[in-house]
Amino acid sequence: MTSTGLLAISGLDCFYGEVQVLYGLDLVLNKGEVLCLFGRNGAGKTTTLKAIMGLVPAASGSIKLDGKELTGLAAHYVPKAGVAYVPQGRRLFAEMSVAENIEIGLMARGKGRDVRENVLDLFPLLRQRLKQRSGTLSGGEQQMLAMARALCLEPQVLLLDEPTEGLMPSMIAKIRETVAKLRDLGVSTILVEQRVDAVLSVADRVSFIENGRNRETVDVEALRADPSAVRRYVGVG
Repeated sequence: MTSTGLLAISGLDCFYGEVQVLYGLDLVLNKGEVLCLFGRNGAGKTTTLKAIMGLVPAASGSIKLDGKELTGLAAHYVPKAGVAYVPQGRRLFAEMSVAENIEIGLMARGKGRDVRENVLDLFPLLRQRLKQRSGTLSGGEQQMLAMARALCLEPQVLLLDEPTEGLMPSMIAKIRETVAKLRDLGVSTILVEQRVDAVLSVADRVSFIENGRNRETVDVEALRADPSAVRRYVGVG
């Protein structure tokens, strides 16, 4: 790891119309780690992910991936640069089969059968559902499919926006296990999460986002020993 990290955000300002939502935000994701963005609703967590993907323009500041500037890059080029995004709501093609949704991910980067097999190895349940329409899957299965489709891009960085929201405990555990496996495979992940238990179980570091700023970043081990930051920024824990 370098001091600048794999993904480095510096002084990022973003607006929705005339309303500023990110204020000089600084953030570093190191190679092979899971970084959680934690904070209240409306703090700027999802906007940070959208800004990385080029879906919300940066008014000022810098977003660099492995030293290469992403700021100003058209949104459809960001996945090609090495960043994949699984938004809230998953945005699957509900009338298409599991296999067809995965194929769309493969086509986006011209990937073949070997990548498909590697992705399905991470989500063995999807192998049993390849012909099933994605709209008939459970919420947890849909989340797995959304992640699988994103991973078909073979990204350096994966962005997950509240992947465990509304899921059964058994599915939450499977999603956590998959994120941990991805870390072992060298995929760096930024995870937006509201559940304290999920944060403590899978993240390496936590950045507390408040009013569009990164107020504090701490190691999870330190957070386990002293959870006062959770109470300070979120009011729980």
